Amino acid sequence: MTRVGAQAPVLALLAVVVLLALPLGPGGEGGAGPADAASALVVLFCAVRLVRERRRPLSRTAAVVLGLPVLGVAVAAMGAVSPGEGLTGLGRYLQVFVLVPATVLLLVRDRADFRLLAWSFVGLAVWQGAVGVHQYVTATGASYQGRPVRAVGTFGAQDVMGMATVVSLGLVCAVGLALGSAPARQRAVALACALVLLPPLALSFSRGAWIATAVTCAVQLLLSGLRRALTAGAVVVAACVILVGGFGVGTAMLQERISSITQVADAPDQSVTDRYTMWAAATGMWREHPLTGVGLKGFPEHRDSHASLALSAGSDTEGAGAAFRKQPLLSPHNMYLLILAEQGLIGVLALVGSWLALLLCAVRALWRTRRTSAPGLDCGLIACGLLVWQLTDFAYADIGGPSTVLTAICFGLTAWWGLADTSAPARPERDRPESAARDMAKGAPTP
Repeated sequence: MTRVGAQAPVLALLAVVVLLALPLGPGGEGGAGPADAASALVVLFCAVRLVRERRRPLSRTAAVVLGLPVLGVAVAAMGAVSPGEGLTGLGRYLQVFVLVPATVLLLVRDRADFRLLAWSFVGLAVWQGAVGVHQYVTATGASYQGRPVRAVGTFGAQDVMGMATVVSLGLVCAVGLALGSAPARQRAVALACALVLLPPLALSFSRGAWIATAVTCAVQLLLSGLRRALTAGAVVVAACVILVGGFGVGTAMLQERISSITQVADAPDQSVTDRYTMWAAATGMWREHPLTGVGLKGFPEHRDSHASLALSAGSDTEGAGAAFRKQPLLSPHNMYLLILAEQGLIGVLALVGSWLALLLCAVRALWRTRRTSAPGLDCGLIACGLLVWQLTDFAYADIGGPSTVLTAICFGLTAWWGLADTSAPARPERDRPESAARDMAKGAPTP
């Protein structure tokens, strides 16, 4: 019973990840789900623990880095179209970029907890990927080019990016675990999981997820060492060749999707045209309100007055158990431009500044670990990789949908790696056998 109580903090975070494995039901709106409700309970649980223990929650550095987004979001909330929209947007931004990351930072105790959450990401990705591959094979997925073959997992046609996000983050965690210094069997399992996740990622037909994952894995390989990067890179290239060569009918669809990435000026498809039109609309809003933007949740209200006639009425969604529906385009699908349009320069400097500071702290901690040959290389690679993936994907997507809670946990894991040493008193680490050996040699009881 005592052991269960000691594990309660990380188990609470683990429950949030597990809830994302549940089906949301066809025809859902793709908004907040059970995992978001669980994340709110975990934040409350953390607050109660802090009050009971009467300890300082965060260091000064962690408070500044994680609290910086509050400035821009609060100003933008006051300029929202309505008080209700302002409060809703304020709550969402605080959940994703402040409260849940700070909670993860406070509840993760050591590298063992960190690795447990990383493996939960991998497990969730394998499950969602298996559902997605089944959808492709049985033609029960979301509609893509008139055929129900797009892998969306349990997230449904209304959130086609959900499975792609989960699988990508799981793959990033698997690569970090495989590149670490864990026992050979664990690294082999992690590498196998990474290879298994390649097919569902490909079948998601998500160009943004492909690009972000490729960039992140390349960064992880380089951070782990040049020799290891070359070896692992050769394995990945060979796996991709086998993957693409074994799809049969899907090969033509994948090749067309991949080639469309470079077709940004020469005959782009309608989705690319819509995206560029919304990007132009977002920059137009910022030019009219450069300092504070149009207010939280203000993009849909001001979209039509700034978008050209090239913008379509919406994207068609169908399949995976849902009927045909025209889904309106209510965001620019670019997190940076969304912040710029709704929060202005104040919001961009606050949010993006916080993310870059977090990335700097994480990379510095990883460099220190490599230089001193300290344990935890896998944790550092995962932490840096998760943040690099998010920052890259934000160029093609923004927050929204049930999978957004994973974004919050990713920021929290990166914050723990980069800031935990200065935000909490030192505690014995369960994954340091050399420390236990020294204690036994001295006759001291091992923790």
